[in-house]
Amino acid sequence: MKWLKGITLFLIANVLIYLTLSVTASILINVVLPAFGIDVRGVFSQQLLVWSLVIGFGGAFISLLFSKQMARAMLHCQQITEPRSHAEQVIYGSVKEIADRLHVTMPEVWVYDAPDPNAFATGPSKNNSMVAVSTGLLQNLKEDEVKAVLAHEMGHVFNGDMFTTTILAGLMNTFVYYISNMLASMVGQPSGDREEGGSTGNPILAMVVYFFLQIVLSFLAMIVVSWHSRRREYEADAFSAKVYGKQSMIGALQGIDRWVNRTQFEYTNQDALATMKISGTSSGVMALLATHPPIEARIAALQQL
Repeated sequence: MKWLKGITLFLIANVLIYLTLSVTASILINVVLPAFGIDVRGVFSQQLLVWSLVIGFGGAFISLLFSKQMARAMLHCQQITEPRSHAEQVIYGSVKEIADRLHVTMPEVWVYDAPDPNAFATGPSKNNSMVAVSTGLLQNLKEDEVKAVLAHEMGHVFNGDMFTTTILAGLMNTFVYYISNMLASMVGQPSGDREEGGSTGNPILAMVVYFFLQIVLSFLAMIVVSWHSRRREYEADAFSAKVYGKQSMIGALQGIDRWVNRTQFEYTNQDALATMKISGTSSGVMALLATHPPIEARIAALQQL
């Protein structure tokens, strides 16, 4: 019955989001904007809002539902079902221990071939998830540090970070699509009566405005989603500290930092798996779009626990 509960919560969340956006948009368009001399009441379309929600949340939830399959497709990985080495026993045993402690379904455990020390968790829910570690993580970190990283990823699973991130992404997608279409239609709609010399509208200009707004608003939406992603990393670090102690997680982060500095390896947000990367950046515009905080900031937060 857990799947039924999940579907029910999903439907309730979407209804509440729709009502919130609908009421907020109505107040903004019918009350707030007219008070400043801006009248867009003829442009507001409840049908557009519904369609924006379908597109915004549809894409986000399809990505969530198939997140495990997409991750496996992008990586050369092998599932651990029966550990055959000490390293596999450490990985599988740690995940199972934490899953049993949290009373969640045992996630799928995978190892993928990559030189960088990295790990990630994904899946539709905390009872339908996967945890994967790179061969580079096993080769560059000590056993207790590997366990700490696994606890960090299990923190993401237990906190339901995949689901909350999907909700936020759906909201941002809806916002971008709705605002872009609404303002573009304002530019493209005819002004006045054609028989009285009114304009027939400018569809080319409307298209230019639409794509411009898509770019600008998508950038702003990415800032919000990235901020949420950085925030959840601190929470997962704190979860790891509760399970295996903060020194193990600090040691893991320091080991990753040494490897990055030694190899001059760059984690970029252009990478298809950028949201899975452990290190982050602290300078420039990229700091706003970084999915992970700088390692030094994470270590400082752990030391204060």
